[in-house]
Amino acid sequence: MTENGVTLSSGQFAPAVAFGTWALDEKQAPEAVAGAIQDGYRWIDTAQRYHNEVGVGEGIRCSGIAREELMVTSKLRGGDQGSFMCGLALQSSLANLGLDYLDVYMIHWPLPQRDLYVKTFKKMMKLRDQGLIRTLGVSNFTAEYIDRLADECGEMPAVNQVELHIGWNQDELRAQMAERGVAVQAWSPLSRGTGLLDDERLVSIAEAHDVSPGQVGLRWLWEKGVLSAPKASSPEHRRQNLDIFSFELTDEETAVLNAFEPAPIGADPRTYEEF
Repeated sequence: MTENGVTLSSGQFAPAVAFGTWALDEKQAPEAVAGAIQDGYRWIDTAQRYHNEVGVGEGIRCSGIAREELMVTSKLRGGDQGSFMCGLALQSSLANLGLDYLDVYMIHWPLPQRDLYVKTFKKMMKLRDQGLIRTLGVSNFTAEYIDRLADECGEMPAVNQVELHIGWNQDELRAQMAERGVAVQAWSPLSRGTGLLDDERLVSIAEAHDVSPGQVGLRWLWEKGVLSAPKASSPEHRRQNLDIFSFELTDEETAVLNAFEPAPIGADPRTYEEF
């Protein structure tokens, strides 16, 4: 862990804050992604299920920043798990994005009821050997599923993207991932649409540091060693979300944020079906 990022077990350096593109459509994505990169983001996060890979790729090309300076993540949807379909899906994502390789490719959900995530991960290892992926990742995986990958594939993913935000601390999962050397990245790190950023406790802490509530939320994550991928609805919020290194939370402030009532917004990865 450095001042503004971490080195993953794959050897890639991962910035603390990525630009999330969930809910951006193909028309919105080019301008938003290009603007984010120009603002200083160097990690762009998308997924097949977001249905915006073409627009994200256009934004990358329009940004004016060289491809090798960027990290790009996409994720394999549940319906494409399995050895054969995974290979086709990766080629589709690369074609959509207009890229020759992905920096990070993730299994979006484990879907244990299908029992294909091990075969899928083994295929991803082969695709990495072909130079099409640099870092293998997963999303929404429990420690049980991570351990099974280690047992049956001989390695663990470098990063696990999960729901994590104020009000959903995931203390146990974070500790489990740290023990295994798996970096944690938060999706919905600002608890989208829940009113979290209007909470007077969070607003008060933000005012004390002359920053936005969103910056406090992302700083809280970073001080726990958690990477994040926030989506910003405006250029101002986009730039604010990237600027979380100019202040530190006090122990008292951290304790207040740690004590927020549990408020998960996502599904249970042990039962969720995503296709």
